[in-house]
Amino acid sequence: MNYSTALRTPSTKRLEDIGKADILVGIPCYNNERTIQHVIEMVTEGLDRYYRDAHSVILISDGGSTDDTREISRGVELKPWQERVVQIYRGISGKGSAFRAIFEAAVMLDAGACMVVDSDLRSISPEWVRLLIDPVLNDDYEFVAPVYTRHKYDGTITNNIVYSLTRAVYGKRIRQPIGGDFTFSRDLAKFYLEKPVWSTDIAKFGIDIWMTINAIARNVKICQARLGVKVHDAKDPAASLGPMFVQVIGTLFNLMEHYEPYWRNVEGSRAVPVFGDGTPQEPEAVDISLDRLVQEYKLGFNQFSRLYEEIFSREVFVSLKEAVKAENREFGFPIETWVKALYELAATYHNWKINRVRLINLMVPLYYGRVAGFANSTWDMNSIEAEAVVERQAEKFEAMKGYLIERWDEKHTEPVEFPHMR
Repeated sequence: MNYSTALRTPSTKRLEDIGKADILVGIPCYNNERTIQHVIEMVTEGLDRYYRDAHSVILISDGGSTDDTREISRGVELKPWQERVVQIYRGISGKGSAFRAIFEAAVMLDAGACMVVDSDLRSISPEWVRLLIDPVLNDDYEFVAPVYTRHKYDGTITNNIVYSLTRAVYGKRIRQPIGGDFTFSRDLAKFYLEKPVWSTDIAKFGIDIWMTINAIARNVKICQARLGVKVHDAKDPAASLGPMFVQVIGTLFNLMEHYEPYWRNVEGSRAVPVFGDGTPQEPEAVDISLDRLVQEYKLGFNQFSRLYEEIFSREVFVSLKEAVKAENREFGFPIETWVKALYELAATYHNWKINRVRLINLMVPLYYGRVAGFANSTWDMNSIEAEAVVERQAEKFEAMKGYLIERWDEKHTEPVEFPHMR
């Protein structure tokens, strides 16, 4: 069902009673009873420490948790002059619907700054509040993205796809385009709210990249906040990132289609200002199943090899086929093959009209293969050393952007039949 609002009537009335706020903090959540109390405590402490004279509202935008997330949220003691709204949002189940409610609240309250933070954070501190809010509240920025120190195997979609593509296509070096912790202006919230996307995958996991790219394309003033180490409920990419992958990459490719006039003539990339002085330190380790990643790649290649041969250039297909022969610890996935494969897939998505979701599903085994190759190439590195590998990859995407445009302008025949998708 398409709802005209993600806010429920009691929440709307409560926000009307509050009237106006200087700062809104939105916390989207779903079954986060283990971490939500800490997140709220750090937010209320940060607001009290740095913005005691401001009128602040904390909105818990819940997806219908079946644990005690909402009960715990209501029970956390807030500092003076802060208000709280806890609600189950309306709309498609997903983070984007939770954000829609937050955007609506930001507009209703005419908030000077709206910060959103993930509900599974264990490393959030009161300092995060200042670092994220100050640029919007006091320095005329309209969008603040996070910069974290993350374990080398945390954020594999960001490290291997989203950062590189966002940087190369749109020309802005935003290190964490889907980081989850942002601040934006009331005007930008209104702009987001007016987009007719709330019955699409953007209402699910596509929301973070959608917000970032729309901010870039709108040419608002953007910066980043260096927040230090990010510790959260990280997931093994081989086990649990499939649906998220499809939604994020689908949104990314869809936006490339939508904003083609903006990015076609963008050359190179520019640094985006960074606030904060975090000293790099090694984050908490994130487990990764190399054996499973390689197995998933090989199974996927064997299942879809006929389609891969049809979709990819001869050079890319031969490289993908060659990788199947390698054992787990010797498995490699050359960066140039990965860049060309992603650019060819983006161009195919541009040309296909019917089977776009299936095309993105075809990418999942290749993504597993690239993560396995990245894991092997960084196995003996710490996370700071592995960051240099991510940067080299991003530079390669940037240097080869001409290849994207060349492939983008070619015509691709869309296949009539697909093999069974697992």
